[in-house]
Amino acid sequence: MNRTDRLYGIVEELRAFSPRPRSARRLAERFEVSVRTIERDLSALQQSGLPIWAEPGRTGGFVIDASATLGPAGFTLDEALAVMVGLATLGHSPFRQAAHTAARKMLAVMPKEDASRARRLASRVHFLESENDAVVPAEFAAALRSDRVVKLRYQAASGADSTRSVEPLGAIEKDGQWYLIAWCRLREGVRAFRGDRMLLIEVTDERPPRRTLRSEDLSIAYGRLRPVMDD
Repeated sequence: MNRTDRLYGIVEELRAFSPRPRSARRLAERFEVSVRTIERDLSALQQSGLPIWAEPGRTGGFVIDASATLGPAGFTLDEALAVMVGLATLGHSPFRQAAHTAARKMLAVMPKEDASRARRLASRVHFLESENDAVVPAEFAAALRSDRVVKLRYQAASGADSTRSVEPLGAIEKDGQWYLIAWCRLREGVRAFRGDRMLLIEVTDERPPRRTLRSEDLSIAYGRLRPVMDD
């Protein structure tokens, strides 16, 4: 059994016994590997974000939340490289921290040899960036996913500051710049707020009314919008 299949097998074994614990020794016997190998596998699964914890004691062992599953890990080398390169392009984006941990999780559940090859190939790819590239506040992502009214302290292109209450509707990236698309209560219309001009982002507890964002509301005079996920 290869490592990928064994990782899936460990998850299903723990789920089958949950909420009872399963010892590393019993898992080692089940998958015909050493206890040390099982402990390394369990550590990799924990690093990937699965809710696995150890229960101490003579009858203790490892337990998993029965609702947890291990996502697909059967990446080809080209797919793994594409994912790593794609995530690395988010280095100045509001999603940079999540992109970093996502890449680590993917490598953690890949077979060790495949993960090493993917790392070696990725080390050959570089981005030529300006030293003046602005970093978008991480709170941008929180504003986008919050489904709440957001208070912004925003600096316009002219340099003037203003405070706005906005209702996030989406986000657009163009040439390395990230824009939060939102209904602006001050202007009573849809506006685009550039991420690097956001001086303060505060997510409130207020739920906004449901609004539908139409492409014509954006008044884009050039270019074509491409969604992250195609149907």
